[in-house]
Amino acid sequence: MPLQIANPTVVDKVERLAKATGLSKTAAVEQAVDRLLRDMAGSDDPAAHAEALLAQMDRIPDRSDAFNPLAWDEQGLPA
Repeated sequence: MPLQIANPTVVDKVERLAKATGLSKTAAVEQAVDRLLRDMAGSDDPAAHAEALLAQMDRIPDRSDAFNPLAWDEQGLPA
């Protein structure tokens, strides 16, 4: 059954998500729905919450203009 989205704000968000991920609008919506369903399935498990949060943080792109006040060694620890 076809799905029609009449809210222009939602349509814009789906289009931006598809463009950012390189997926079709259908594939972008499917992945977003799948991710939300997975997150909801583990909602009672604290470890699942932590894992979902870390996965979300991993999706934040690095910024070329970011400033890091700490020096880091080769093991990834502050120097």
